[in-house]
Amino acid sequence: MLEIGPILFYHGIFVYAFVFVCGLLLGSFLNSWIWRTRENIRVVGKAFSMCVHCHRTLKWYEKFPLLSYLFLRGKCRTCKRPIPAQYFWVELMSAVLLTLVAYYYINTVSFSEWQLLRDVFFLTFLIVIFVYDALYGLILSRIVWPGAMIGFVVNVCYLNYSPMNLILGGIVGGGFFAAQYLASRGRWIGGGDVRLGIMMGVWLGWPLVLVAILLAYVSGAICGVGLLLSKKASRTTAIPFGIFLAVATFFTLYHGQTVLNWYLSLMP
Repeated sequence: MLEIGPILFYHGIFVYAFVFVCGLLLGSFLNSWIWRTRENIRVVGKAFSMCVHCHRTLKWYEKFPLLSYLFLRGKCRTCKRPIPAQYFWVELMSAVLLTLVAYYYINTVSFSEWQLLRDVFFLTFLIVIFVYDALYGLILSRIVWPGAMIGFVVNVCYLNYSPMNLILGGIVGGGFFAAQYLASRGRWIGGGDVRLGIMMGVWLGWPLVLVAILLAYVSGAICGVGLLLSKKASRTTAIPFGIFLAVATFFTLYHGQTVLNWYLSLMP
């Protein structure tokens, strides 16, 4: 007699393994894109994978995500200079997060394929925002504006979100940071945070954008206090806030309504 349980188990393992590998490939691509964007190197017309120091085109066996970094012991095979550690961690982070997205939808009774595709798209953009802001202290307009427009179209046209709700979210998210930018004359936050606030708003809508902003400030404050106590930063140290906004947006996408309901339950 055929036992269904083991078949489903191994099928699930295969699916998660496949998604994990796809996440590794996604992270490898994003690493190369981020570096090329920073160095102003064209993607088209040049070898996509190369050493960031000597610009040697990598061999096929040097392109396996995670494994190549470990095999080469974090150094270029030719110039022996260290491969940036973020290459390893971005690949691993992309794989883990993509697997978590797959886990969420595999265990969801009913969902739209457009919702899954949208979330993979959102995750990709958030990883780029997180990494680029962490490394260079910048939130790229070329990422935020396309992300906001595509997210708005998918939410409205394919997932039946209220356009006014998303527009209100964008106004609140962008307006919140714009007010701080104007009040501080750009000392507290940068213009990239304003643009990111708009993107968050049209992705999450009202009032979930407020949940994401609150979570970003709480996590940023906790991190800041930890850095001060460990003497790894001073009161004048600039901390890239985009990384907290990116993490908070991803979390709110799946758990924001739960957090909001919990907060409303505390009100008399």
